[in-house]
Amino acid sequence: MRAEGARVSRYWFFTADPTRYHWDTLFVKGKELWHGIQSSPAQRYLKQVRKGDQVVCYHGPPARSVYALAAVASDPYPDLHEAAKRLLVVDLKAVHQLPRAVPLKELKSNRALRRLRFLARPRLSVSPLTEPEYREILRMAGVPPSGPGLFP
Repeated sequence: MRAEGARVSRYWFFTADPTRYHWDTLFVKGKELWHGIQSSPAQRYLKQVRKGDQVVCYHGPPARSVYALAAVASDPYPDLHEAAKRLLVVDLKAVHQLPRAVPLKELKSNRALRRLRFLARPRLSVSPLTEPEYREILRMAGVPPSGPGLFP
């Protein structure tokens, strides 16, 4: 039972082009500004992200696979490097590199993930995940359900 007023973690699917930003960078630095999200739908989702939410990190082409887990380290705030300050950014902190990368082909063939928003709109750099989708992706990656800090 959750304490009254306790915030429920939400889950997100963040994508990166590994030729521009490799998720290993986050693990080297420990914490990183997540910026450069320009599409309106992704910005709408980013507006909903909150500190403490869990993130599944995905590498786009050519890798096309789920790679790691991160946590949101800040609520969204205006990108100070953008002149109009209309785009939002968040800080991410590294949580766990997955024991096994999960290829896009496997995500698509898993019936439990058939409603995964990312699969319907793969160019979307930020999209929500349900808790069952999050747990299924971790299971596919070889993360045990009792992994520290990985499951709420």
